[in-house]
Amino acid sequence: MLCRDIMKNEVQCIMAEDTIQTAARKMRDANVGFLPVCDSSFRVLGALTDRDLAIRVLADNRPLSTRAGDIMTRGAVACRPDDDVSRAEQLMGRYHKSRILCTEADGRLVGVISLTDIAQREDDRNTAQIVRRVTERKASRNGAPSAD
Repeated sequence: MLCRDIMKNEVQCIMAEDTIQTAARKMRDANVGFLPVCDSSFRVLGALTDRDLAIRVLADNRPLSTRAGDIMTRGAVACRPDDDVSRAEQLMGRYHKSRILCTEADGRLVGVISLTDIAQREDDRNTAQIVRRVTERKASRNGAPSAD
């Protein structure tokens, strides 16, 4: 099965210049916790999550006018629409990501695959292995799991 077969291709994204308030409202209205951050040609610059808003905005008491580009996670883990789904699974496990972007070779966003999308198409054993790889966390200095 190819990534294009399971990716969501109606993807919300925001521009780096958009405020985090705009991002939060877009997340609320679309009922998502993740937004790719794109340039005007829809090339992916990074990603913004509801966790980013909590850790990088609320915890640091930043204003709602803060630009999304200032707090986004730069770069993105991405696969291509014509990749086999196993490629998306490998990348998600390697980088501990529950969502992966699907981009064209030029970096233009065309879809998103979530862990849920994969779980709905895999058998229980494979799903459990993928979830385990995605959710593994490196131990912090004091031995407790990190919050990455």
